[in-house]
Amino acid sequence: MNYDLPWNPQRIEQRIGRCHRYGQKHDVVVVNFLNQKNAADVRVFELLSEKFRLFEGIFGSSDEVLGAIESGVDFEKRIAAIYQECRHPNEIKAAFDKLQLELSLEIDETMTAARRKLLEHFDDEVREKLKMRHAQSTAERGRFEELLMTLTRHELDGSAEFGTDGAFVLNESPDPATIPAGKYELPRRSGESHLYRLGHPLAEWVVTRAKSRALPAAAIEFRRSAYDGKVTVLDELVGKAGWLSASLLSVDSFDRREDHVILVAKVDGGGLVDAGALPRLLRLPAVVVGDADIGQDIESALRSAVQRRRADIELGISERNARFFEEESTKLEGWADDLKLALERELKELDKKIKEVRRSASAAMTLEEKLAVQKDVRTLESQRNEKRKRLFDAQGDVDRRRGELIEQVEAKLRQQTTFEELFTIRWSLCA
Repeated sequence: MNYDLPWNPQRIEQRIGRCHRYGQKHDVVVVNFLNQKNAADVRVFELLSEKFRLFEGIFGSSDEVLGAIESGVDFEKRIAAIYQECRHPNEIKAAFDKLQLELSLEIDETMTAARRKLLEHFDDEVREKLKMRHAQSTAERGRFEELLMTLTRHELDGSAEFGTDGAFVLNESPDPATIPAGKYELPRRSGESHLYRLGHPLAEWVVTRAKSRALPAAAIEFRRSAYDGKVTVLDELVGKAGWLSASLLSVDSFDRREDHVILVAKVDGGGLVDAGALPRLLRLPAVVVGDADIGQDIESALRSAVQRRRADIELGISERNARFFEEESTKLEGWADDLKLALERELKELDKKIKEVRRSASAAMTLEEKLAVQKDVRTLESQRNEKRKRLFDAQGDVDRRRGELIEQVEAKLRQQTTFEELFTIRWSLCA
C-alpha cells in the first residue's frame, strides 16, 4: 500500500516488484492513495493511468511506456518542477498539457520497437501464456462492463442516448450536484468524456435504483435469435417454458461478507434446469409479455430447490472454514514442535557437558581444582533447570495460543446470514 503515488513510473514497478516475484501463487494488489483535492496529484494520476495507460496490463501500453519515459525526458524532474512552480489550476493544466505532448511524441517513437524487442526475447511458450492471461483478464473485464452497460441502458432509458461502442450521452442528470451531464465512455477513449465505471456516482445511482425497485412476478419471453453470441447450453430449452426464481444469500463469517445469487428454474412438465445454464438465459434479450400468477405447487417446488442450494452453499462455507481452522492448528502445532525440539536439543547438549565436567572432577588433583569443577557443574545445572522451565512454559504458551485460536474461530464462526427473494418470473425461450 503506497501512501503517495510515485512520479517516476519505474519506481511504481519497483514497488510492485518488491512484493511480486516469479512463482508467486497469489495476486499482488497495490493500492495508491490519491489526494483528489490536489489538482497536480490528480493530473499526475491521469497522465500515468489514463493517458499512457500505465497500469493496463501484459503487452499493453504500460509495457512499452516504462522504457520510453525516462530515455528522452527527465520525467521526475519535470513533475517536481510543476509542483514547485505552479500554484493555480490554469498554470498546472498548461504545464501538464505541455509535458503530456512531449511524452506522447517520445513514447510513440519507441513503442513499436519496444514491443518487437519484448516479443523477440520471449520464447513461444512464455509469449503464448502471457497473451492467454491477458486475453482472459480482458474477457472478464469485458463481461463485467457489458453487464454494467446493460443495466445502465435500462435505468437511464429516456434520459440518455446510447451508442454501440460503450459510450452514451447523459442529457438529464438524476443528481446535478454530484453527477454531471455529458458524454460517458466505458472504457474512456477521449479526454472530453467522463470515465464510466462502477465506482462513479452515476453507476452507483444506477445500481442503487435497480436494487430498490419492486419486482412483481411477470411473464418474460427470452429471444435467442436476438443475442449475438453462441449459447449451445440453452439449445434444449428452446420452445419450452417454466418458472424461475432468484434469491440473494449473504453470509458474514470469518471477517468477510459473501453474496451468493441463487438461481433455480423449473420446466413445465419436467424437472429443474441445470444451474449453469440460468445465467446465460438471463443474459438473452427479453420482453415482458404480461403478468404471471404462480401456483402454490410451483412456488413450493422452487422454494425447496432454493433451500437445497442454500444448504449446499452454507456447507461449502463451513467446510472451507474447517480447512482454515485445520491449517491454523497445523501451523501452531508445527511451531510448538520446533520449539520443543530446539529446547530438548539444548538440554541434551547441557547433559553431555555436565557429564564431561563431572568426569574431569575425578581427575582433578587438588581441592582448588575440584571446587572449580563443581562450580562449573552448578552453573551448567542452573542453565539446564532454566531450559527445563522454558520447555514447561513453552508448553503452557502453546496451550494458551490454542485456546485463543479456538476462541477466535468460534467468534468468527458465528455466521450472520441474510436471505432475500429477488424475483420470480414465468419464462419462455423462443428461437
